[in-house]
Amino acid sequence: MWILTMRQFISTSICSLLFSLLLLAASSPASAQMKFFRLQKDSIPVFCGFSVSFDLVGAGMLMFSDYGQYEAALRINLHDEWFPIVEAGIGKADRDDEVTLLHYKTSAPYFKIGIDKNLLKDKHGPNRLYVGLRYAFTSYNVDISRPNFADPVWKWDTPFEIKDAPCKLHWAEAVIGIDAKIWGPFHLGWSARYKLRLSHKEGEFGKTWYAPGFGINDTSDLAATFNVIIDI
Repeated sequence: MWILTMRQFISTSICSLLFSLLLLAASSPASAQMKFFRLQKDSIPVFCGFSVSFDLVGAGMLMFSDYGQYEAALRINLHDEWFPIVEAGIGKADRDDEVTLLHYKTSAPYFKIGIDKNLLKDKHGPNRLYVGLRYAFTSYNVDISRPNFADPVWKWDTPFEIKDAPCKLHWAEAVIGIDAKIWGPFHLGWSARYKLRLSHKEGEFGKTWYAPGFGINDTSDLAATFNVIIDI
C-alpha cells in the first residue's frame, strides 16, 4: 500500500509539473512563448557536440530480476539548451509465475526519439535540469506456456503453449531529470518518467505481461533511469 501511495504521489507530481509548464507556455504572451523556444543569443555556438550514455537501472534489473533492459542513448547538444535524443535498447523477460504456473519469455529491441530542454538560467554551466518528451516503439514476439494439466472433464493431460506471438506497442514518455558533471567529460544523470500507452497490438490472448522498453504492463506507468554520460 505504501509503494502504491508513493507511485501515485510521484505520478501526480510529474504530471502536475509538466501540465504547469505547458499551461504556462500556453497562457504566456506570444513573445514569452517565442522566448521559451528560441535559443539564447551569446558567443556560444549552436552546435556544442553530443553525448553518449548508458542506463544502469535497466541493466541492474536484468541482472537481479526476471526482466529488464540494456539501454544506450545518443544526445545532441544545441547551445546547452535543447537536446534532441535517440534512445535504443533490448528488453528481455524470462519469468515463471508461481501462481498460474505460466512461463513468459520475450526479447526484442525498442526505440525512442525525443527532445529535452535545459531549464537552468545558467545554460552553459556544468549541471543541467531538464524536461522532455519521448515517442517510443517496440515490435516483439512472446512465448507463453505452462506444464500439462489434467482436463477437468476428460482427465487427460492438456498442453498450453503460445509460440512467437507477434505484438506491437507505441507509447509516449514525459521526462524530468538532472545531469551532474563529475569530472572532465563524465556526467551522471537521473531521470523520472511517466509513460502513456498510445496504441498496442497484443494478440488474441490479451495483454502481455511485459513489453520491451515499456516494462510490466500493469505497473509500468512510472520509471526511472540512472545514466553514465560522456560528453564528446
